[in-house]
Amino acid sequence: MYHYQECGLRNVWLANGYREHETPYGSGVSIEDAEGLHRLIGRRLAMEKPSLTGAEFRFLRKELGLSQSRLAHWWGYDSQSVALWEKRGRVPRIADRFIRAIYLEKTAGNPSITEIIERLADADRQEECRLTFEETPEGWRLAA
Repeated sequence: MYHYQECGLRNVWLANGYREHETPYGSGVSIEDAEGLHRLIGRRLAMEKPSLTGAEFRFLRKELGLSQSRLAHWWGYDSQSVALWEKRGRVPRIADRFIRAIYLEKTAGNPSITEIIERLADADRQEECRLTFEETPEGWRLAA
């Protein structure tokens, strides 16, 4: 059995699917289908754990390809907040649930949830624009 610590989690062991070999720098290990393994680990974390540890939260975030600052921006936090969740292991319940939903939707091939969040984040960065309305015989409308 191989203790697969490279994924950032302490409790992952592989019964097979890996190959040990020698390199110029010492012994090495190759995972035959690392992407498939990570997808399975992520699905198990997202669907079966009662609450995520900081390391598990970090694993899902990295599998989604998100930086701490990008994720923090989506939720209106600063990147230090996300770093502390991951380091101390106390992830707010809303962040725990949300990262699970994002992960499951994205791995199911439904990128729409990520697109919606990106649009919201982009809207936050835009300057507040002035909305001017006018009343017409047909009713209210946005003025030109």
